[in-house]
Amino acid sequence: MDKTIGDKIKSLRKERKLTLKEIADKTDLSISFLSQVERMKSSLTLESLKKISEVLQVNPSYFFSTETKQKQPTVIRGINSSADLTVNQFIYKDLSGNHTGLGFNPLFIILNPGENKGNQFTHHGKEFLYVLDGILTVQINDEEYHLNEHDSIIIDSSSPHYWLNLTSTPVKFLCVSSE
Repeated sequence: MDKTIGDKIKSLRKERKLTLKEIADKTDLSISFLSQVERMKSSLTLESLKKISEVLQVNPSYFFSTETKQKQPTVIRGINSSADLTVNQFIYKDLSGNHTGLGFNPLFIILNPGENKGNQFTHHGKEFLYVLDGILTVQINDEEYHLNEHDSIIIDSSSPHYWLNLTSTPVKFLCVSSE
């Protein structure tokens, strides 16, 4: 049986012997919100997922699929599979093929129109973003970068940043983040 995001958060939290209060203190999220997330009574934003992932010391892609070790090459086809995750207006597709220990996490992301609110966040590592379709706005500190189709950017993830779609069409892009 596949675990939900809430199940995985709760399992990792208990494995690391952390209380909801400790996670709340480290993420600036409320205990009641975290409890609702664990029970799948509340949905997560990208920002919240990143904060929780940071405290639990996993990459957000951990929550997209089950982990298995692979020795053979893995072909990933299509956006509609059990590895897809929808968080508000974001649709994520884990492209790792359940490989672990890669040192990087490849994601295909669709950012729907109007996804233009959120708070900048930080995490460990770097992010490489490559726009496949549409215009992606990336905020880094006080600067905005508008990336068109086939543009890319590398971000030091310790700098406050956020992705936005200020257009009326979906933005499709690849995000490869280091662990």
